Amino acid sequence: MQPVEPQRLIARARILGDRIDTAGLERKDTLSINPLAFRAGRGFAVVFRYGVVVTVGLSPIEEDEIAAGLRMRVRSPLTRPEEETATIEIAPEHDDQVVPGGKIAIRQLTPERLIVIADILAKSTALAQNEIEVAAVFDLIEPLARRLAEKGRASGGRRAILKHIGSTLLVQHRVSGRVAVEEKPDVLWDQSGLERLYARTEDEYELRERTATLHRKLAVISETATVLTDLIQTNRSLRLEVVVVLLIALEIAINLLPLAHALNR
Repeated sequence: MQPVEPQRLIARARILGDRIDTAGLERKDTLSINPLAFRAGRGFAVVFRYGVVVTVGLSPIEEDEIAAGLRMRVRSPLTRPEEETATIEIAPEHDDQVVPGGKIAIRQLTPERLIVIADILAKSTALAQNEIEVAAVFDLIEPLARRLAEKGRASGGRRAILKHIGSTLLVQHRVSGRVAVEEKPDVLWDQSGLERLYARTEDEYELRERTATLHRKLAVISETATVLTDLIQTNRSLRLEVVVVLLIALEIAINLLPLAHALNR
């Protein structure tokens, strides 16, 4: 018997924004509700509420059509969406694993395997976007930290510092609330046999290591924001103390004026 030629499909994950409203998008060909997975042409699409859509086996034009159809449901859309691609190779003799080179080899593309692979790709894409945003905040706070170390004060003015703190807090909120990387997809509760595929793909994309690194960077950002906030409060307190001292000195001078006039007579 001639060996069956493996079928190869391209899976592409694209983060469109902070959130995607999936309510009311259910269709007759829906494969899953959470995440929302459905057939699209000859392939599939999986939509995650934290802003990522994963397509499998679609042409670039079909992928763009899916993204365009979701545009009105995207909150805080990104102008330059981050993407992640993978090759899925399907053949009966495969053992549900990630082979050297990053290719995902599976026996058949069942809805459950589709969701497991899409879940990993979506999380990896969201992490990549988070890493970009955190790096941008590091670029903002690094000059402040350098000036603070060299001059003993953060230059740029109170408003500029507050803007940096605002950017820091915004990234913290978006990164912490966007996606729970540690959580496994619900499909694994019913299909425990897919645990190995999930674990192998998770290791390939280093989700746990990247998440730990991201949390460490967020901790540094949080500490920096706290230091800058305390610095602003200290400067304000010093200015208030100076004003109070000047007012006291002025009051003393006013009270001494009559005594000075009396002595001069």
